[in-house]
Amino acid sequence: MEWIAIPLIIVLLVVVGGIAWAVGGYNGFVKQRNLIQESWRQVDVELNRRYELIPNLIETVRAFAAHERNTLEGIVRLRSQAQQLAASEHGNAPSPERAAVEEQLTQQVRGLMVQVEAYPELKSNQNFLELQRQLAETEDRIAAGRRYYNANVRNYNTRIESVPTNFIANSFKFEKATYFEVNDAEVRRAPDVNFGEISYRGDQPEQQQRPAGPASVEGSSPNELPNPQAYRERPAVDLGEGQQPQQQPAERPRTDGQYEPPSYGNQQ
Repeated sequence: MEWIAIPLIIVLLVVVGGIAWAVGGYNGFVKQRNLIQESWRQVDVELNRRYELIPNLIETVRAFAAHERNTLEGIVRLRSQAQQLAASEHGNAPSPERAAVEEQLTQQVRGLMVQVEAYPELKSNQNFLELQRQLAETEDRIAAGRRYYNANVRNYNTRIESVPTNFIANSFKFEKATYFEVNDAEVRRAPDVNFGEISYRGDQPEQQQRPAGPASVEGSSPNELPNPQAYRERPAVDLGEGQQPQQQPAERPRTDGQYEPPSYGNQQ
């Protein structure tokens, strides 16, 4: 009986382990899917905030820059299209069509901000400056939320395509999520940061020329430190009573590395 019980126990452990793994994998997919939905809601809130700011922006610009009619009408049309697509999605992940419309809307609004530079009166209007500030903050939050959403989508889609979690995904019909992609490089790129002469890439500044130091000793390399032995002084020589001791000159180095004895002139 024992030889029958052991295989049954092994099979039971394998079955229980497989069920536990499948349950854990399924719960992981559910958590990731909910995280994607929550991160997209944050982006959707900021997009709706932009929809609310655009009409006030249009009216303010129209009062000072009536010549920008084509740009203003284009922004109004894209805003209407984006709102219609958002209503059809019912808060779900964005469709590629909506991502394309939102990208065009971002480009149009950015272009309008560039064009208003030619209107000093508009640039000094407090209402316009406040709308511009709020719109810039909203765009920053949209960009940050888009990166967070796309990161969650990437992790979720990677699990769907990977082995062995793809078996769970296929069994329970987990489908790949859609990215909120932006193809415009100007929208995707981070702002430039300039710290003056210091580069954030870690580039080293140019080497400054060192000030000229003391003259090098003859026979030594200009990049080498002078040999302290070359400046060694010999002790004073006693020349007898009534005469002042004479300081002997330092030994002079030669090119062969030796030292030439100092010359004392004519001595008795």
